[in-house]
Amino acid sequence: MTDIEIAQSNVMDPIKDVAAKINLTDKDLDFYGTYKAKLSFEGMNSLLEKAKDPANRGKLILVTAMTPTAAGEGKSTVTIALGDGLRKIGKKSVIALREPSLGPCFGIKGGACGGGYAQVVPMEDINLHFTGDIHAITAANNLIAALIDNHLQQGNTLNIDPRTISWKRCVDLNDRALRNVILGLGSRIDGVPRESHFQISVASEIMAIVCLSKNLEELKERISNITIAENYDKQPVKFGELKCSGAIAALLKDAIRPNLVQTLEHTPAFVHGGPFANIAHGCNSVNATMCALASGDYVVTEAGFAADLGAEKFFDIKCRKAGLTPNCSVIVATIRALKMHGGVAKTELSAENVDAVKKGFENLKTHINNMGKFGVKTVVAVNKFITDTDAEIKALQDLCTEAGSSAILCEGWGKGGEGAKELAAKVAELCEGTSGFHTLYDDELSLKEKIQTLATKIYSADHVEFDAKAIKKMDTYTKQGYGSLPICMAKTQNSISHEKSWTGSPRGYVFPVRDVQLYSGAGFVVAFAGDIVDMPGLPKMPAAMNIDVDNNGKITGLF
Repeated sequence: MTDIEIAQSNVMDPIKDVAAKINLTDKDLDFYGTYKAKLSFEGMNSLLEKAKDPANRGKLILVTAMTPTAAGEGKSTVTIALGDGLRKIGKKSVIALREPSLGPCFGIKGGACGGGYAQVVPMEDINLHFTGDIHAITAANNLIAALIDNHLQQGNTLNIDPRTISWKRCVDLNDRALRNVILGLGSRIDGVPRESHFQISVASEIMAIVCLSKNLEELKERISNITIAENYDKQPVKFGELKCSGAIAALLKDAIRPNLVQTLEHTPAFVHGGPFANIAHGCNSVNATMCALASGDYVVTEAGFAADLGAEKFFDIKCRKAGLTPNCSVIVATIRALKMHGGVAKTELSAENVDAVKKGFENLKTHINNMGKFGVKTVVAVNKFITDTDAEIKALQDLCTEAGSSAILCEGWGKGGEGAKELAAKVAELCEGTSGFHTLYDDELSLKEKIQTLATKIYSADHVEFDAKAIKKMDTYTKQGYGSLPICMAKTQNSISHEKSWTGSPRGYVFPVRDVQLYSGAGFVVAFAGDIVDMPGLPKMPAAMNIDVDNNGKITGLF
């Protein structure tokens, strides 16, 4: 059966029964039908209050991966299987995932609810609209844009220089034609003509703010602190000066609350927030993670794409800002992906090739070593495919041992939690004792030094080449008091480097940073490397071509 067929054949428990497993009652939930719920403000605030004391938190496990390939790695599948596997060995586990964006669902990736017998459900709902969080974020983002342009039209008392407006509109779809647009065409009543841009909703600063805010007061403060432009005196203009932050927060009052669903095996799963990891910070919301930590003994979460992007941002942005301490990390790898990094074409992956596994291991080894730079204990989860041979698996396990880690087979796709019991036992073992976690760089380093640290220590570059525009903007941000902010790197997910065609573990190259953008509300600076953009385009054969729905509302082709 396909993933969607497996999900549709599953018999879900009422979400109130799933919630009872983590001691949540009806008053802690707002129900969205029988199988989905949001935490009520009372329920969320109670869990957040409990989680303030680290002694009340469960163990935090981050699932990340080696560099993605067209063969697929299955990070979400392993995350879900591990959560189920921990329950199988008697541990009280909770899962915390991101919400899928509509862009990838109709683009190249498809859905984001796991696969096989390791999925979160109802998968069609989660992938398509869910509880409306991303729609609310889109509306809030675009209301800010409309208010800015209305201010220009109505006299511009803040003296905003339209050429400096940095706020972009957004839509949660891959629409390359909207990357660069001209606004305000027409007559005088149609607005002030100016060049502007769109980005995908999940890369917007509002998405980041929702994911990093723990309550509505913090949300309003962050919204007010958004830098939207400069005035004609070259001073920054904050959105709070338009005196509309409360209206934006009102649109987001439900979106800030975590969603509760379940796995196929009825393990509770908070699915909330969806920033991309290649152009945003790639982690589910702080609220969802904190609520999970307050309600489970083991919390399994994931960060987008590979460890050079999602894991690094999880550690250096999310953990730094939320005071989180991960107990261990899991790096997902496949024999197929290793062979692709070893130079094997996708059409030849079924043939045994131990030499290619060994060559491609350089990519995985870099990620293992990088996890050590954060002081995090790590295990490799080998997401097993039926074409993997004993010789290839043995070679990988030996190489991981030599690298100071271990490789454990995970058969969650075919067996669910039962196929992840060995991995779960190893993870529980690694979670014992004190965590040695620390961030990669100190706040006191300059923005330029932080980027150089990431490029040389995580991406294995020789040095960084900054465009003059990026240097000028970093100098300006530092003078404005933002030099202590962390960096959110926007780069390709297809390579450890900035160049998407470089597989394996590139070294000794020049890492180019062409631009930076201040997210003063979210509290980080985005650095753009190579040709990365924050509005993806659709592929030649988009996933939308395979999706359909019948007269009974049954969806097919989503996976």
